[in-house]
Amino acid sequence: MRARIVELSWQGLRVPAIAGEMGCGEKTVRRWLHRFNRSGLEGLEDRGGQGRKRRITESERSRIVGLVDYAPPGRPLGERNDHSGRAAADGATPPQWTLDALVAEARRLGIDVGRSQVRRILLAEGVDWHRRSRSRARVVPPSPAGPAPAAAAPVPPAASRPYAPTSAGR
Repeated sequence: MRARIVELSWQGLRVPAIAGEMGCGEKTVRRWLHRFNRSGLEGLEDRGGQGRKRRITESERSRIVGLVDYAPPGRPLGERNDHSGRAAADGATPPQWTLDALVAEARRLGIDVGRSQVRRILLAEGVDWHRRSRSRARVVPPSPAGPAPAAAAPVPPAASRPYAPTSAGR
């Protein structure tokens, strides 16, 4: 599209005609023509480095998501945590993952991350940290009335409503 804007300009078309031909705004046409005039073909390329840089790497994000698959730190003494070999010394911590417990474990692994960032990462990945399972990987349990199916199909996560429920529909 950017090169075509320059080509149409070389053919003698004015900015409004180019914008109409390309289906974009005049401001867009002017921006690309100015960048081409300033920097040549390199001006038509995407500029890297836009926006804030990520504080943690993709591998660290994956490690945080992977923590949820392991036993949380509040299990009774007889149960070991798969990833650390540690068992809970007391029953004071809850036997399920909490955001604070996930942050503490991530920091113990050397990942400097905050509570809200862990929450955003897990929500973006569709991970249910309370139940130690990914919501998109749940499997339908077999019915007690009949035989178990040969292969249980995954249940898709419930769709969230983009609005608050109201009584207007009654």
